[in-house]
Amino acid sequence: MAEMHGYDWVSKWALYSPNHIALQEHGSGAVISYKDLNEKADALSSYFNNGLRLQKGDRIACIAMYSISYVVLFVACQKTGIILVPLNYRLASKELGEIIHDADPKFIFAQDQFSSLIPQSHHYQLLELDFHSIPLNTTFDRTSIDEDDPIMILYTSGTSGSPKGVLYSHKMLFWNSINTEISLHINSNSKTIIVMPSFHTGGWNVLLTPLLHHGGFTYLMQKFDAEEVMQKIEETQCNVFMGVPTMLAMMAQESSFEKWNPKYLDYIIVGGEAMPLALIEKYAKKNIAIRQGYGMTEVGPNLTSLHQDDAIRKMGSIGRPNFYVDIKIIKENGDSALVDENGELWLKGPMVTKAYFRNDEASLNAFSEDGHWFKTGDIVRQDSEQYLFIIDRLKNMFISGGENVYPAEVERALRKMKAIKECAVIGIPDEKWGEVGKAFIVINEGHDVCDQDITSHCSIYLAKYKIPKQIIFINELPKTDSGKINHKILKNL
Repeated sequence: MAEMHGYDWVSKWALYSPNHIALQEHGSGAVISYKDLNEKADALSSYFNNGLRLQKGDRIACIAMYSISYVVLFVACQKTGIILVPLNYRLASKELGEIIHDADPKFIFAQDQFSSLIPQSHHYQLLELDFHSIPLNTTFDRTSIDEDDPIMILYTSGTSGSPKGVLYSHKMLFWNSINTEISLHINSNSKTIIVMPSFHTGGWNVLLTPLLHHGGFTYLMQKFDAEEVMQKIEETQCNVFMGVPTMLAMMAQESSFEKWNPKYLDYIIVGGEAMPLALIEKYAKKNIAIRQGYGMTEVGPNLTSLHQDDAIRKMGSIGRPNFYVDIKIIKENGDSALVDENGELWLKGPMVTKAYFRNDEASLNAFSEDGHWFKTGDIVRQDSEQYLFIIDRLKNMFISGGENVYPAEVERALRKMKAIKECAVIGIPDEKWGEVGKAFIVINEGHDVCDQDITSHCSIYLAKYKIPKQIIFINELPKTDSGKINHKILKNL
């Protein structure tokens, strides 16, 4: 048996609770105990070292929906110090190419249906995400793992529109799990269903990794289906579930919702955007508590939590900071904000990333001058009871169906079209998706384009959820005195 280290959680649960079921796959119904999960991950670790000649610090990428094999891959990375780079299967091939070029992995593990999205290159080798045939050989090099060593690189777009790789360390993983445990009462009896995507920090770190840390049970769904999710919450005796408001709205619209009886469910965690009061009340009538929160890929992500008892009294709040999260609210003049004053939210704690991968400029800009505080770019206020409320986003980001959309990234894709002279994108409210993009476009003289031309062009460069749902052709974009596009006027058009 290989020697364990402090961040090799599954080895310890294989010793303490070997027969406890760690994971179950939707569709196949396959289950795996902590003992078997540990053996599979040890075997894969051996394959990494002896077959693929990978060493601590090497990067491997993966493009796949959640499966037992994907989690085995993650656990092997925990054991060996190899860095996992989850890839977004919703992106266009060109977008993926940009991320792969930046991450520079040695191998990419792919689910069959997504292999065609990966651009061909001699810099890496494409492998199948199927570890059933790997012999159960547990001999592999065990190097010491420092708490600041990366376990993952999670890519998130910034205001520049270019993807940034967040270095997510073993230390961040641990302290995010502790914050989650204290806030949500996670333990080895906890059961959850994962419907968030496998390339998202919400998929990995809201509940999956905290439950692996605490020896709980996770049911893995490849995609969200409202009817199936409700059914499985009942069948698995799920007691904690995370979704975005769009998902919860779809569940509430199902004909079976009125008869739905998730009697083991303690609460539903809501992230991504604020949940409408009417929807909170609809779940409250079924005695289903809603816990809203706030998170960022770079910091945790589980940062604040609004207790279910306050869901209606403090509607719109993201709650209070989790246990090991320090905050400051800084006004434009650099002073700390007083009660009910607006300011930028700054965060500090053991769950903060050290840096963006190979991006010194972005890393420097993300932190305060002394390097101690992470600047979120979100404007908040704190009331007299220390509840936080998001006011606006400095970065102009909007959230569509729980996914971050950055206007600068969409504008950059639009500007690749020769017919477009100028463009600006804003987020607008949408009943189904929370927010969608609205593009204002100025066409070059002599060109004739329609909405469909714009949409078809965007589909080459952007994931579907990023493509503007409304397109407005105008003669001129409103500008400020300094010549910048005046987004305030656009929002009122």
